[in-house]
Amino acid sequence: MKTGYCFVAALFALAKLAGAPPNVLFVAVDDMNDWVGFLDGYPGKEHTPHLDRLAAKGTAFTNAHTAAPVCCPSRAAIMSGRLPTSTGVYGNQQWIKPHLPNLDTLPQYFGKHGYQAVGSGKIFHHTAGNNAPGQWHLYQRIVFNDNAWSRTSPRLYPYSSPTPLPKNFPFCGIKLYSQEVDWGTLTKPEKDYDDAVTIDFGIEFLSRKQQKPFFLACGVFHPHLPWYLPPKYLDLYPLDSIVLPETPSNDLEDVPKPGRQLALSKSGNLKKIRAQGKWKEAVRHYLASISFADAQVGRLLNALEKSDYADNTIVVLWSDHGWHLGEKGHWHKRTLWEEATRIPLVIVDPSHGKPNQRCSRPVSLIDLYPTLLELCGLPPNKGLDGDSLVPLLENPQTPRHKPAIIVEAGKHVAIRDERFRYIRYGDGSEELYDHENDPHEWTNRADDPKLLEVRQRLAKWIPKRWAAQAPTKNAYVFDPWKYEWTVKQTGTVISGGSCKIIPIPRKPNE
Repeated sequence: MKTGYCFVAALFALAKLAGAPPNVLFVAVDDMNDWVGFLDGYPGKEHTPHLDRLAAKGTAFTNAHTAAPVCCPSRAAIMSGRLPTSTGVYGNQQWIKPHLPNLDTLPQYFGKHGYQAVGSGKIFHHTAGNNAPGQWHLYQRIVFNDNAWSRTSPRLYPYSSPTPLPKNFPFCGIKLYSQEVDWGTLTKPEKDYDDAVTIDFGIEFLSRKQQKPFFLACGVFHPHLPWYLPPKYLDLYPLDSIVLPETPSNDLEDVPKPGRQLALSKSGNLKKIRAQGKWKEAVRHYLASISFADAQVGRLLNALEKSDYADNTIVVLWSDHGWHLGEKGHWHKRTLWEEATRIPLVIVDPSHGKPNQRCSRPVSLIDLYPTLLELCGLPPNKGLDGDSLVPLLENPQTPRHKPAIIVEAGKHVAIRDERFRYIRYGDGSEELYDHENDPHEWTNRADDPKLLEVRQRLAKWIPKRWAAQAPTKNAYVFDPWKYEWTVKQTGTVISGGSCKIIPIPRKPNE
């Protein structure tokens, strides 16, 4: 094993000396918490063989966290390398590109430095207006074939083809807060699911001879709701095998009011699910959706291994944030606790580190931007908030004094180091958890005098500057076909640029 690795590493080093820059395969999964094998977050048995296989090839960061526990600001942070406190993008109702039109996102920066920037699926937030085409040379949009019933807004999803709600909708049998909150099986072939189509694009790209080094991003939508999937993935999780999260009835008693408000904002869903006796069923579908995403990622990894680029491609896998399945009475994301912030993150680079490394140092997804620039030999981009992870790839035990910083709208922030999580809400109230003795974050120790030094040390990382909130979507008139924003107040037109868009064939009535 070691001999094989050394040989691959030597080839990679020779390629770099010969002037061949490494390629990047940038793989995203959506709403995936730590219920994967190499993170061991699920109390039962999970089935993620391909993610585990990837982790065994490189470095798995076991204490990796999102910059924001909701889709749009998280992905804006990843792709800009900047915290929400720097960009002003704190929620899903904001667009980063018209707000900061001169900002070079990750694919843009690679494109400006000799790379072919190519993508498919959900990389930025998926609604129209988030993924400006000028950032790419070639892109295949996510268009929601398999869950079009929840995507009926032509303003937000102009490229999809929504169909009328079927008579048996919702499939889960419970009407929850939106059409999006549903689960069930679909009879169509697996190859016709949108995530499969997204991965097919990546597979086809890797099969062709490329004239330039590439930054290839593929974004899988699962396990984001709705949890629609082929039946075989449910077969991996018999209902009687499902282990539910532990949820002490008094878990919120020592949580400040803003934290309780975040937790209870989606508690109605959990109450309905439990009242109908479908908690295990829902958890089962989430787990099956993780395994479905795992299978799609596995197809892409197989294609890379068979391609001409296997020995000269850096692979990065990440999720934008986690997901609660009842912990702290919550059924959603958008909290500052471990369930919402801890995510899978794996980096495989034959030129750095060894196989099967585990790193417990606290890291953030904003660290990916500077990391990839360093790994690919590109010049630093000024103004990034993250720090390169290359030292940790070379030695996972390298000291790292900076914690992970997680930001939520309302000037709420969490600070996560190797042992502790500190939360300060916008009103100044606090939480402090000792993960060494309290991995479930059941006991708030913010008032414990024995941990005063810890609280003070972590509080120093609370952002001092909070960028003004970016304008909401209502500040613009957006044309999704020209990809132009017109500022209502001034009439200024901002172009999102253009690229070659790969159309996805649609079947009648889809």
